[in-house]
Amino acid sequence: MLNNIGVSGLVIILLIALIVFGPAKLPQLGRAFGDTLREFRSSTRGIVDDEQSVPSADKKDDMQKLL
Repeated sequence: MLNNIGVSGLVIILLIALIVFGPAKLPQLGRAFGDTLREFRSSTRGIVDDEQSVPSADKKDDMQKLL
């Protein structure tokens, strides 16, 4: 979906954002968006790491029960 935007589309989106929020708010919005994205990535990495480590322990317990 984002592959179809192109440079001209990004320029139009930035101009609309500049008009709606004003030049004083854009750096604050960008910083808040970056912080939110960073937090989201770190939490999803934590979830993925937990998912990968838990099944290996469960498999060992299941194998021991079967034997």
